[in-house]
Amino acid sequence: MLSGMLRTERHARILEHVTAKGSAGVEELSRMLDVSGATIRRDLQQLHALRLLRRTHGGASVGTFGLEAPLQYRSERRRPEKVAIARAAAALVPQDAVVGLTGGSTAMAIARLLAERGPVTIVTNAVDIAAELILHRDVTLVVIGGTARRESYELVGPLAEKTLAEYHTDIAFLGVDGIGAAHGCTTHDQLEAATDRAFTENSSHTVVVADSSKIGKVTLARICPLSKVGHLVTDSGAPQEELTRITAAGVSVTTV
Repeated sequence: MLSGMLRTERHARILEHVTAKGSAGVEELSRMLDVSGATIRRDLQQLHALRLLRRTHGGASVGTFGLEAPLQYRSERRRPEKVAIARAAAALVPQDAVVGLTGGSTAMAIARLLAERGPVTIVTNAVDIAAELILHRDVTLVVIGGTARRESYELVGPLAEKTLAEYHTDIAFLGVDGIGAAHGCTTHDQLEAATDRAFTENSSHTVVVADSSKIGKVTLARICPLSKVGHLVTDSGAPQEELTRITAAGVSVTTV
């Protein structure tokens, strides 16, 4: 029974379903989420107002609205897979390491695991991760400044890149919107891509953490080629053919 789920989680399920199919009707969504048609209509109107989908007669479609959902919705997608990915990723971190973390829900899960394990030094441009970690005594926290992105809670731009150039991390975890053999790592925002690239350029080892929906996908701005990536951690739903191509490019792949 799904009728008791939180509105944010329900919105995330709607966005994921509509994105995957291109469109969906009110009755279809009502059955899927076990809520009334009136509830679904309110949800669709709210998501339309946020420009996350297009409200249509009888349902909703992807349309031409925003390509990147705000983090509070993305964090609810594929939550079990992201938690499993985070556990496998955190296991790659040596004791007392200096760790770079870009933003995203998987990176947040990694941050929590590392903070519990401690001691660790974390360099991040994500304000939500910084707020989560600041009270942990076993975490030495370095926050990278820059221009705030509302969609990802990250600080990006020239200031962030300049600051990152002054630090070196033993391992950096990179969240991406797409990764594939042909186009490497990509994201929706050009400024975010450049800041993410700075993380890879100033780390001994870069690990991409991406659920299976990101594998083989290409988005607007290129972060880096696969030659800059040492390891990919993803879930078992990833297309095997694409994982084989990524492995052939020299990237170690862990599936959970």
